[in-house]
Amino acid sequence: MTTAHQDPRPDVSDMFAVHQALRDSLGSAPQLVRAVDATDAERQALITNLYDNVLDFLHVHHEGEELLVFPRLRERCPDQLELLDLMASQHADVVELIQRSSGALAAWAGGEASAQEESATALGELGERLEQHLGEEERRILPLCAENLSVEEWGALPGHALGSFTGDKVWLILGLIRQRMTQASRDEMLAHMPAPAVEMWTTMGEQAYKNLMSEVGAPLS
Repeated sequence: MTTAHQDPRPDVSDMFAVHQALRDSLGSAPQLVRAVDATDAERQALITNLYDNVLDFLHVHHEGEELLVFPRLRERCPDQLELLDLMASQHADVVELIQRSSGALAAWAGGEASAQEESATALGELGERLEQHLGEEERRILPLCAENLSVEEWGALPGHALGSFTGDKVWLILGLIRQRMTQASRDEMLAHMPAPAVEMWTTMGEQAYKNLMSEVGAPLS
């Protein structure tokens, strides 16, 4: 039986929007990748860059959990070690698929025509594997986080993701997540973001996201 770490408890529901952004983006990947005409270098660059950013976000998202969440749950929930081992194993599977997808996208961007199909296949398999993992995380890990982490501990995750993200379109990630939030959650998100990040989003990021989604031409869902 786990015991509450302390009150007040964090609201972990913000993770559902993050997870749905990843589900939708990767769920759309096979169709978007396969639809690129082999002679359309501009479209190829658009789609490969899009998924380079999505994959980098997935990497830092899982890294944040491994650094900031799972060690604390192992310490505070000794009766859940089997579950946490399962999560670690699933993360390792996802890492392998991220690497495979990234390699295929790089090869495709580098001119290997056959890598287009490999990119679609790898991203599709990653999406399928992630669907299973995220569902299990939502059912079994998020309740543990709500019971055993402090508001401050849970709140460190977005800062880690923003600070560690190495893609060139952080506004894309913010847009994908915000699109899946209620307006109240969007307002709260901005209220807790650092001032430079708020300025970036409000002055250019939101419009850049809308423009990119228009260019992509299909909802990431």
